[in-house]
Amino acid sequence: MAAHDYSSTRYSPLSEITPANANQLKLAWSFSTSIDKGHEAAPIVVGATMYVVTPYPNLVIAFDLTKPGASVKWMFDPKTNAKSRGVACCDVVNRGAAYADGRLFFNTLDNQAIALDAANGKELWRTNLGDIAMGQSITMAPLVVKGKVLVGNSGGEFGVRG
Repeated sequence: MAAHDYSSTRYSPLSEITPANANQLKLAWSFSTSIDKGHEAAPIVVGATMYVVTPYPNLVIAFDLTKPGASVKWMFDPKTNAKSRGVACCDVVNRGAAYADGRLFFNTLDNQAIALDAANGKELWRTNLGDIAMGQSITMAPLVVKGKVLVGNSGGEFGVRG
């Protein structure tokens, strides 16, 4: 869950990093998405895999954290409609994915909610939730509760109803 819990506290109870040892942190590895837009999605780590969703074109990248340099395990390109770039009010951002029951859920700027098999990146399902011609887009991370995927569209500043 991108925001840690259903209250979106973003608080982690992990205790390995403290004020006493924070100055010892150093870069372990880095990866460039080659996308120069706003990256607002928090990565999600499940087991030994880290999942990242980029801003438009909303690529999903899975990194194998057991390999030196966290090599790319798989990458998924949802083929997001380029016209959606002109609809988004505040950059072409994406706020991440949600994981549940071996599946990774994310949204695209052109209003698609997509489920992937988290192990191999294969598309399981896709549904269209809006119309970019009406000013709708989706930038939020989905929320999964009791087997349901909750999603809402953006565009309220353009008079769009969710």
